[in-house]
Amino acid sequence: MTASVVLQGVTKVFPGGFAALSPIDLAIDPGSFVAIVGASGCGKSTLLRIIAGLESRSSGRILVDGAPVDGPGRARTMVFQDYSLYPWLTVMQNIRFCRALRAHRREDGRHAEAEAERRSVALLNLMGLARVEHAWPSQLSGGMRQRVAIARALMAKPQVLLMDEPFGALDAQTREVMHDLILHVKSAEKRTIIFVTHDVEEAVYLADRVVVLAPHPGRVDTIETIPFAARTRELRLDPHFLALRQRITERIRATAGMTGASDGLSALAAPVA
Repeated sequence: MTASVVLQGVTKVFPGGFAALSPIDLAIDPGSFVAIVGASGCGKSTLLRIIAGLESRSSGRILVDGAPVDGPGRARTMVFQDYSLYPWLTVMQNIRFCRALRAHRREDGRHAEAEAERRSVALLNLMGLARVEHAWPSQLSGGMRQRVAIARALMAKPQVLLMDEPFGALDAQTREVMHDLILHVKSAEKRTIIFVTHDVEEAVYLADRVVVLAPHPGRVDTIETIPFAARTRELRLDPHFLALRQRITERIRATAGMTGASDGLSALAAPVA
């Protein structure tokens, strides 16, 4: 099951009067993959935390399938950059943690327990974790830990999966593997995904649409629809892919007032007459 996400005039002003987000209006279709990019300090992670219900908004509304968001809820789960696994639990125990929290609810019976067992095993296999089912987080690589975190987020069958720079701490080769994995997850699970990243190439490769936020305060600058149907590693070398990546990168630099930076560096490198 998937859901639409609608933001209507969402703002965030921190104590002291610092405006992090000016009114943001954004509509995200059910089952779509939207990446949010922008210069440092543009409010990407703040916006994602507000959608998750982990951060309060100052004004505006957020609707998930038409229902207002006023705090955390089962319809939305979040994956963070730092994995956030419980070190005293095994891989499978981490994945099933949300189930453990519900274990004593009266309405849960044998059927619910059997379904939870089936789903946890399915997610274990989907994420390629079967051989480390009984391992501890400390025994896993960064990429494997993030696979566990994603599986745990999916365990509750959320309508919306929120991801805050989930691959930012991984090396380049592991990131590419995780990119293909998350596309497979999207196809298999059919969730609405909102993905924050500082990596423009990652955004263009994964998303259906890329939202560029401008800083001071954060606001929607442009939205790019990604036209590529098939996502293969060869796509990264396609001239159209490279041109779109460059256009988004230049837009981010422009919103951050960095358009003259490369000219300045060129001037510094030029020989003195």
